[in-house]
Amino acid sequence: MSIEVPMTVPDGLRPLVEAVSVLKAEDPAAGERPPLVHLPDPGTSLIFRTSRAGHSDLLVIGPRTRASYHVGKELPFCLRLRLRPGVTRPLLGVPVSEFVDRVVPLGDLWGASCEPLIAALRHADGDHGLVLRHLAAALPARIPAARISADGVRRELVQAAVRALRGRTGARREPVPALARHLAVSERHLRGLFADAVGLSPKRYERIERVRNALALGRADGRWADLATATGYYDQSHMTAEFRTLMGVTPAAFFQGRLPALQPC
Repeated sequence: MSIEVPMTVPDGLRPLVEAVSVLKAEDPAAGERPPLVHLPDPGTSLIFRTSRAGHSDLLVIGPRTRASYHVGKELPFCLRLRLRPGVTRPLLGVPVSEFVDRVVPLGDLWGASCEPLIAALRHADGDHGLVLRHLAAALPARIPAARISADGVRRELVQAAVRALRGRTGARREPVPALARHLAVSERHLRGLFADAVGLSPKRYERIERVRNALALGRADGRWADLATATGYYDQSHMTAEFRTLMGVTPAAFFQGRLPALQPC
């Protein structure tokens, strides 16, 4: 499987980016390349990657509602910037709902103005620090200061809702109507804001976060009732059903490495 190695977010990117990581494949065993597993993820990311053939891509990875499993491949360079909730729409210019379960080249959104950035990233020749400096110069410039200020209230509301839905591992989340009342907005307004700024309904966002908590605390010892309790499910059967829906296999199968059939990436 692929692993993420966290990096420090540069100061110039902190208003837009909540996490930076380098994606690497795990070391192959017995000469076999491990599978590439894309987990469900409610966030939107930018990824810059290069292939062995020297091809480069700057991609928008939208919210992923289900896991996908692919034949492993080697990417010499793959850097991920996870965008903060609420900044994707002003940065990219379209509702996040248009990116759900999609991968879109950034050039399709920015047009020819994206070409100098891609060229600069390609010429960075795998230098993570230089790639980040180019991105720190280019991304904030796409959002005028006036737009950042005007969108501030909406962005803060989205981020407050996201924090509440992420909750704490093992804690029951607030129901959506209660969350809307707490944020002093209507439930309809909250759902519309989420669709535009996050790309998902609050309910779907919560389901994905809960499965990700189960993955983070996962275990192969068969104590699934304990895992269900620790991650906020009603019971083991609730966790198993939701896990199978989003991951394609049961928790036992996943943690034992019995994955669905691999597909080309």
